[in-house]
Amino acid sequence: MRQRIKTLLKELDALLVAHYYQRDEVFEIADLVGDSLELAHKASSSKHQKVVFCGVGFMGQSVKILAPQKRVFMPKIACCSMARMISDSYFDESIAQLNQYGITEIFPVTYINSNAEVKAKVARLGGVVCTSSNASKILDYALRQEKKIFFLPDYCLGENLAHKNNLKSAILGVDSAEKIKQADIICYHGFCSVHQLFTSKDIEFYREKYPDILIAVHPECQKEVVEKADFVGSTSQIIEFVRSLDVKQKVAVGTEFNLVNRLRKPVNGIQNTFVLSATKPECPTMNETTLEDVCRCLEAIADDQSYNEIILNEETAKEAKKALDKMLELS
Repeated sequence: MRQRIKTLLKELDALLVAHYYQRDEVFEIADLVGDSLELAHKASSSKHQKVVFCGVGFMGQSVKILAPQKRVFMPKIACCSMARMISDSYFDESIAQLNQYGITEIFPVTYINSNAEVKAKVARLGGVVCTSSNASKILDYALRQEKKIFFLPDYCLGENLAHKNNLKSAILGVDSAEKIKQADIICYHGFCSVHQLFTSKDIEFYREKYPDILIAVHPECQKEVVEKADFVGSTSQIIEFVRSLDVKQKVAVGTEFNLVNRLRKPVNGIQNTFVLSATKPECPTMNETTLEDVCRCLEAIADDQSYNEIILNEETAKEAKKALDKMLELS
């Protein structure tokens, strides 16, 4: 099947793209791998006019938004649970609620884990997209707008950004109106179900078992976890950090299982890289795509079928592109 996939990719002159969280069988055969920002940028600027994207829906959308002339297909249009927590109607309701609190000067920042319609709404209010790797740079820009920052959909990343920059944060729908009015960053109450699995107790467990261990976590983790970590960074930044360590340095990593599992091989049979969780933190939607799905998708394209092709409303894509282009410019 692997050979069949490679043959079809060559015949179709298509680019096979896979996010770091994909299962090994898909990750290993991909032409291009990376995190959200890297894949959106490289896939959209590649010479290939056909892109087969193994990931979740908003990622395929991002490529289509940045490169509308390309045809983007997904073996599985899996949906990120966090992205599903914010729709364009929920966005409108949130803005209306902020207006009711007397907050009318709003600068929205949406995490890339959101659909095209939400990105378009953010753009119409002059806002911008961010990823976990460029969130600090985007925040610097947002603060210069001298408006209330509305960060969505991940409240953990929003709170962690606020804490890192000594800013006040509040969660819409959770905190009081008074706290929201006083906040510098107002967070939507969305989250990543995988990164919610990591707890302070997990850190305490590993520190007690291995006193010299290092803890590296993703900023989608809860604030108390991030505060106790030795390193906090995006998927790509975590990879760079872990691989820079001495091979015998023990490290526990708080992010998706597939990525952590392939970070470093055991040294002389001794494992020095651990998953920071008592349960397996495997993203169910990222793991939906199989080699069979990839092969089926490519065969459909070869038969000139529109198989799970990303099709976006032209006006929505045009507006969303403004927010993504601004992000890339600031990055």
